[in-house]
Amino acid sequence: MNIVVCVKHVPDATADRKFESDNTVDRVGVDGLLSELDEYAVEQALQLAEKNEGSEVTALCIGPAGAADAVRKALQMGADKGVHIVDDAIAGSDALATSLVLAEAIKKIGSPDIVITGMASTDAGTSLVPAALAERLGLPQVTFASVVETQGDQIRAKRDGDAATEVIGATLPVVLSVTDQTGEPRYPSFKGIMAAKKKPLDTWSLGDLGVDAGQVGLSVAWTQVEDTAARPPRTAGEIVKDEDGSGAKALADFLASKKFI
Repeated sequence: MNIVVCVKHVPDATADRKFESDNTVDRVGVDGLLSELDEYAVEQALQLAEKNEGSEVTALCIGPAGAADAVRKALQMGADKGVHIVDDAIAGSDALATSLVLAEAIKKIGSPDIVITGMASTDAGTSLVPAALAERLGLPQVTFASVVETQGDQIRAKRDGDAATEVIGATLPVVLSVTDQTGEPRYPSFKGIMAAKKKPLDTWSLGDLGVDAGQVGLSVAWTQVEDTAARPPRTAGEIVKDEDGSGAKALADFLASKKFI
């Protein structure tokens, strides 16, 4: 089974995140890591590979030079090879342009049986790329799967909604996105970390994929951030004293003033 898992290098949520002058996220001057939700996608890819002898897992990532760390983390977890797409023209791309680059890279990798993604990225959180990717590849999509089972060329997935749970099926090849309920991602072992150093990690540009630079980037994005402002510093909370029995009313008035009630 040929499995491609798409991973994203995102700014560390605990770091001091910043924006560039064009209001795009600073992905170079801040520490980054493999998106936590994409770790579940890698885990699911590895589990499927383990159940299907002879499978190969390729980790695919778009981003600046430092984004290769996300691919290396996937290789350390157990992926067989990695592909890192680096091109300055990609900076500022939205979900549609991102799906274009990923689709062309997947075609170059080969015909996958399953393309796996996380349910969303932890920085943008749009959840749009899996569906757009399926459309560009002409494949069925099975999204937000919490349980995944395969048998031959058939796949079944459980999807948990707010009001109901459903089980859907599809015939491979397919684009699959998984939630954080599919199984705890494994930690890279020392053996895995050492083995990852010998695994192939290719670096491609837009030219290698045959993608015109005019099709990607901030200038053609359908959405843009117009302005940003630093989060104001935290202030001391308001203390309500209940010395004469009026504390409940004071608390209710405060909540009402903030439109909580």
